Amino acid sequence: MLQTELQHVNNEEEAKKIIEENPFVMICCGRMGPMCIPVYKIMHQIESLYPHVIFLDMDFDIRDARFIKNLPECRSFMGLPFTIYYKNGKVVRATSSIQTKEQITAILDEEFAENKKE
Repeated sequence: MLQTELQHVNNEEEAKKIIEENPFVMICCGRMGPMCIPVYKIMHQIESLYPHVIFLDMDFDIRDARFIKNLPECRSFMGLPFTIYYKNGKVVRATSSIQTKEQITAILDEEFAENKKE
């Protein structure tokens, strides 16, 4: 189990339900490793700036993570974590490996701009 301060998704059914019910979802699928932990921390730090976005984590090593691993947008990914941005149930962006706060917020601002708090 991931030990982050984010909302955890424990299976594919739970993740898909959240994605379907919320217009803006960012899910980070990874491990407690050196490339993943900084992304989880950034997500937690910026949650309050994007109250309209649901921030989630999912353990890369569970069987149900295959729905993320098998996304066409993730086929060429080599590094963890896989970070997927969903808008109205559809993948609008996907990244892999470590990301900076600036990279993450740029994607959020571009894809999920609505109601951002300053």
